[in-house]
Amino acid sequence: MPTLDRQDNVFVLDLGDGENRFHPDWLTAVGAALDEVEKAEGPRALVTAATGKFYSNGLDLDWLFAHADHREDYVLSVHQLFARLLSLPLVSVAALQGHTFAAGAMFSLAHDFRVMRADRGYWCLPEADIGIPFTPGMAGLVQSRLASKAAHEAMVTARRYGGIEALAAGIVDEAVPEEAVRARAVEIAQAQVNKAGDTLGTIKARMYAPVLATLRGTTDPLG
Repeated sequence: MPTLDRQDNVFVLDLGDGENRFHPDWLTAVGAALDEVEKAEGPRALVTAATGKFYSNGLDLDWLFAHADHREDYVLSVHQLFARLLSLPLVSVAALQGHTFAAGAMFSLAHDFRVMRADRGYWCLPEADIGIPFTPGMAGLVQSRLASKAAHEAMVTARRYGGIEALAAGIVDEAVPEEAVRARAVEIAQAQVNKAGDTLGTIKARMYAPVLATLRGTTDPLG
């Protein structure tokens, strides 16, 4: 399960050491961690990271298929997480040390910056290959955070991007050696801790107003 630590003014949220899929309990734990980060006072920023082979493999499809009657509520909870992170009133950095797939990749895009391991691991939106269409909110998130050519390629071809390829496509901001991923993410976050506050929250809310409205909508979230 996710755990929250603090290094000076940077909160580090470790998503876990497994596939870090979005089980409802995982979503609750991440939400509680974000509560703590938002309630803190003074300069601060957020880094999300993970331990092991995966950053996140996205939706918990096993749970979802076993609880099909809760599908809309589950998707709404995922949308709410994306919207919350996208509009967080402090700078966030994703440290992608391992595979970052599907909704996990979208989660990474909701951060302000991304640092990825250069030599191993993939960033991928596999929906076209696995037969699961993007919800309107998810499509809007990807298209709001990537250049149009990169969004088109990633969404239509389900390409797997290594760190160097993801950097070239503008999906991540830096690609660094494995041992430097988390430290570099913390360094980037630390440089922005004084931005935390209502002004930054307002800037993000206005910058991403259309996609935030879609993600927060409660009518037909599946499209």
